[in-house]
Amino acid sequence: MTDAEELRSRTREFLAAHPPATTDRLDFLRARFDAGLAWVHFPEGLGGLGASRTLQAVVDAELQAAGAPDNDPRRIGIGLGMAAPTVLRYGTEEQKRRYLRPLWTGEEVWCQLFSEPGAGSDLAALGTRAVREGDTWVVNGQKVWTSSAHVARWAILIARTDPDVPKHRGITYFICDMTDPGVEVRPLRQITGEAEFNEVFLTDVRIPDDRRLGEIGDGWRVAQTTLMNERVSIGGMRIPREGGMIGPISATWRERPELRTHDAHQRLLKLWVEAEVVRLTGERLRQQLAVGQPGPEGSGMKLAFARLNQEISGLEVELLGEEGLLYDDWTMRRPELVDFTGREAGYRYLRSKGNSIEGGTSEVLLNIVAERVLGLPAEPRTDKDVAWKDLAR
Repeated sequence: MTDAEELRSRTREFLAAHPPATTDRLDFLRARFDAGLAWVHFPEGLGGLGASRTLQAVVDAELQAAGAPDNDPRRIGIGLGMAAPTVLRYGTEEQKRRYLRPLWTGEEVWCQLFSEPGAGSDLAALGTRAVREGDTWVVNGQKVWTSSAHVARWAILIARTDPDVPKHRGITYFICDMTDPGVEVRPLRQITGEAEFNEVFLTDVRIPDDRRLGEIGDGWRVAQTTLMNERVSIGGMRIPREGGMIGPISATWRERPELRTHDAHQRLLKLWVEAEVVRLTGERLRQQLAVGQPGPEGSGMKLAFARLNQEISGLEVELLGEEGLLYDDWTMRRPELVDFTGREAGYRYLRSKGNSIEGGTSEVLLNIVAERVLGLPAEPRTDKDVAWKDLAR
């Protein structure tokens, strides 16, 4: 049998032993992880079988056909798309076995403590400090734009451990327990009226050294794994044709002929084609991931994702006129995840403005594409050899 056939047979045997209709959802997910059917490309014992990443689709198709529960991937997207690849690459064996299973089953939600009020686009300028005291690090600082911090158990955190070296070199990467004393989460109200993300204050938070990922001072290199995977997870999600933002406006166009104009028709056609090109490019990118770590191409995908979402939602509001400006539930909600397509056009229009900021600003990503994809000269960086403590702030 081919690898695909073997995996299909293994999945069917698993379903026979754990019928979805009669097995508790959490028990089913735990058993799926233990059977290596969570991430088939991960090592055995860590949710996978050491198989090709492309074979995950074989497993998913069999499970979906059987009505098996999923792990609610949108709710735990930060854990799946950012924390897990980083833990797998840089974590100790003990860390991998402690964190990956409850991360994948959704028992433990993760968030990302990277950006700061003075270090967003220039993330390496971050000022949150971690000072070592024996086998413990004492962390003080502030993080911002932290999605899901209000429901997270764990966070991936980067902090400055050496202010005497240039900014990219004195950073270390940690796993932070969001329930520890000194961790304070405050909501940030957004233009949509809700607060899906937060600012987080860290005051004398004590992190054991066994929750460090990678070597001391090597946090920037570790963080690159997180950031590259983040951009792929945001811009390269697997969606069906007319999935994502293009779906609702296409449905409105078909169902509301009285709203149609020639200009809107031409613009919608252009955006539909571009959305399909981006979708298919995402499929190619995921195939490339099957043979290695994500590269700068993910930045290009995330750029296209942000631009398309904003153009599509803008056209949708124009098409609907006054109706497009309204949406329900303008309240201080604290959602666990962002729902782009399940809300009204006005919500999509406002929320999509954040797409060109989150996961790396479009300006930063344009630089990455220019330098690392197109091979253009890098921008002058006069501070690259200056100690962080001597930088103007």
